Amino acid sequence: MSDATAAPGESGLRYLTIGHRLRRVVDDAMTAGGLSLARTKVLRVLDRRGAVRQTSLAADLGQAPRSVTQAVEALEREGLVERAADPDDGRSKLVSLTPQGAAALAAGTAAGERILREVFGAMGPERLADVDGLLDAIEAGLAAATPGHEAGPPLTRAS
Repeated sequence: MSDATAAPGESGLRYLTIGHRLRRVVDDAMTAGGLSLARTKVLRVLDRRGAVRQTSLAADLGQAPRSVTQAVEALEREGLVERAADPDDGRSKLVSLTPQGAAALAAGTAAGERILREVFGAMGPERLADVDGLLDAIEAGLAAATPGHEAGPPLTRAS
């Protein structure tokens, strides 16, 4: 039930709480499918961009290079990614998705999308369009409130 007189802070905290719950549910479903949401994000960048330097991967993910190095090392141990010397700079490593990583990405993504379809599909097209408009407004407000901060990875919308 919504309150038309809700204060911005209260609405913001409610949004953060619901977002956290949704993220946890999606992550749990993806993890049960074999790949956490955090690991899926790494593999998605590699799937989209191909072989990239770890520093570029860290920038794409908005994470510290050391954190990405640890994630890549774990993914490499499981055979989901591979690292090779960058032919243009022997000090750098290129990270790429393996066929096993592509299969894990597909399975993890399907599990997460199933949950998102259940949650957002239940709204129907009109309410979903309303949510999309509200998310645009939140994104614009965030950009205005945080000048100089980089936006997250670009989000794509299904056609």
